[in-house]
Amino acid sequence: MVEQARALGFDLCGVAPAEGLEELARLPEWLARGYAGEMRYLRDPRRADPGRVVEGARSLIVCALNYNTPLPYSTNVPAESTRCHSERSEESAFRVSDSPRGWISRYAWGDDYHEVLGKKLNALVAAMHSQFREPFEARAYVDTGPVVERVAAKYAGLGWLAKNTCLINERLGSWLFLGTIVTTLELVPSLRSAEAPPPDLCGNCRLCIDACPTGAIVEPYVLDARRCISYLTIELRGSIPEELRTPMGRMVFGCDICQDVCPWNRNAPPTNEPRFHPRVIEPVGAGLAPPSSTGDTLFAPALDFLASLTEEDFREIFRGSAIKRTKWRGLVRNACIALGNSGLRTGTPEHTRAHELLNRLAQSPDTVLAEHAAWALRRLCD
Repeated sequence: MVEQARALGFDLCGVAPAEGLEELARLPEWLARGYAGEMRYLRDPRRADPGRVVEGARSLIVCALNYNTPLPYSTNVPAESTRCHSERSEESAFRVSDSPRGWISRYAWGDDYHEVLGKKLNALVAAMHSQFREPFEARAYVDTGPVVERVAAKYAGLGWLAKNTCLINERLGSWLFLGTIVTTLELVPSLRSAEAPPPDLCGNCRLCIDACPTGAIVEPYVLDARRCISYLTIELRGSIPEELRTPMGRMVFGCDICQDVCPWNRNAPPTNEPRFHPRVIEPVGAGLAPPSSTGDTLFAPALDFLASLTEEDFREIFRGSAIKRTKWRGLVRNACIALGNSGLRTGTPEHTRAHELLNRLAQSPDTVLAEHAAWALRRLCD
């Protein structure tokens, strides 16, 4: 199974039993604390018992795909700078931008990982049907079903669950997409009965906890999603709590900070999958892209460009991208907050352009956009 997974391009693969996953027993308590926020799908009772996902399930096949790219981390890129587009090497230079820049989480720079991993997992299921003659059920999930992939990955021997709740592999770090196949086949687990899962190597380190701008890691190994910037920018559909807007900084889709500061990612190797490298932003309408965003990629895109998108532009540009999850309103809302946090100096062309754009959005009939644009205008005027 592992050899077949690697032949399909997966970096890691392991097998775990479909029962005895200790962390799943703590899920009800985490939900009772309200930490899931508005993510009602996390309350599906099947998440606590893989055996209910597929009737008669005996095994979980967990595959991982590295999505790290040889580009700097958010903690190493000044908000007023962006990568020089003519330079594609790993040690690319930076130039001062003529527009403040937003940050899109590394996992969303390229093609939608649901589709990339989904195709590979389906190919692995097909290979399983060729290998095993007995009838069996198998369903593949990539963040698309009631499966807690990172817990399954731990018991499949792929890594440990870190204080920021991500899975860390000692060799690859935490820049990993996870996919799971739930099957009725009784496969040999990667960890023998006498073996424990990979040891927790976080030690006394608390860099991820201390670096979180919104205090979302309320205690080691416990995340309050309601305070997590990834939740706020992607999952939350309405108004973002005002006290969390300033700490969000320039994040417009997701957040990488807790992984960027993690020592286990300092030497994380780059991915071999070209579809995870940053997409080039191609203007789709006359005058859509401001001059500052010409030739941009999804690595630190111009905020005025993002805030000026129409719904049609959004659908066209982010087709086949994980960014479509936040929807047009969410991305523009987030760009407004980032513009409000940009610290643009009054009297500069960049400030004038941002002020005019936010003023138009503040008149929007969409009350969520209008509210966040008005907030950003007040911040720019302070």
